Amino acid sequence: MTRRERALFWVALIAAGFAGLYVLSEVLLPFVAGMAIAYFFDPVVDRCERAGCSRTIGTTIVLIGFLATMAGFVLLLVPVLNAQILRLVEFVPRVFQHLEPIVTPVLDQFDVSTDGTAALKKFPALAGESLKWAANVLKRLVSGGVAIANVISLILITPVVAFYLLRDWDRMVNRVDGWLPHAQHEVIRAQMTEIDRTLAGYVRGQGSVCIILAVFYAVGLSLAGLDFGLVIGLIVGLISFVPFVGAIVGGLLSVGLAAVQFDSVTPVVVVVAIFVVGQILEGNVLTPKLVGDAIDLHPVWLIFGLLAGGALFGLVGVLLAIPAAAVIGVLTRFALSRYLASPLHLQGIPPADDSGSTPDDTSDDRT
Repeated sequence: MTRRERALFWVALIAAGFAGLYVLSEVLLPFVAGMAIAYFFDPVVDRCERAGCSRTIGTTIVLIGFLATMAGFVLLLVPVLNAQILRLVEFVPRVFQHLEPIVTPVLDQFDVSTDGTAALKKFPALAGESLKWAANVLKRLVSGGVAIANVISLILITPVVAFYLLRDWDRMVNRVDGWLPHAQHEVIRAQMTEIDRTLAGYVRGQGSVCIILAVFYAVGLSLAGLDFGLVIGLIVGLISFVPFVGAIVGGLLSVGLAAVQFDSVTPVVVVVAIFVVGQILEGNVLTPKLVGDAIDLHPVWLIFGLLAGGALFGLVGVLLAIPAAAVIGVLTRFALSRYLASPLHLQGIPPADDSGSTPDDTSDDRT
């Protein structure tokens, strides 16, 4: 097989994979979620094996514990979250009404027309109506047949997929390892090890950081008396995997709501202090200890990967964005290292002779 044929084979394989992912994106969610759970808990099952449990028993114990935790989370927090979200929908127009006396003089200084001021006065009512409309749309989507089928498949199929993948994880890895081309076996294994290190450092580490931050902000803001502290805390924790976005969004939202809710400055200062402590905890304790400094995933690359994955494949694309970003990052660094050590970088492109060919063109292209 020539070099060109090998390149065409891999390009066709990758293109077929993307096409299959695009066509089947509507049904892949439980399988992708099950794979993520299996990858996340594989080290825990490995420890159970080292403790004397069989792989099947260890998998069963870990998944039962995970599912019980998730069920408890749903039963305890969903009713509270539902109540706070409904109150938040009613509270948003009050925020705009509170900001109107502050914003209107600024608009007058910039000589904004009276039409703009009138539109600003109508904005609270429009915002409330928009939120109610969005809530009704969400309700219809959730009550739709397709949405119910997706939720049922996610609840029923994901644990089954996670169980079988987690039980057979080591066996599947060894099987795939045996499929690798013998000539490039060591190089591919080295890159796969680097990809696993990057993914493990980010997915497992950053997932733990998000959970800890969600609990910290939810408890802290609730104890501070903020009406929607639980909702905001969970939102901040869930989006903390995007660098700086969680803290900025949550901080601005919390401070704005606190300024409207409280009559004194002290509670607002307490809310600001909670986010300052949270950022210190994240930057100096959680991220260095749980994530580490060697994941080599630039924040801009992560944000781009998440946006691109969501635009192309929806929720499945968001779930696959971080692994894909890690794989592309590792392979790009490997390709760059090979280029920097190659004659193409060290010596440049050799000049063509009179026939228009370079000296390397006479070499055999076949393996």
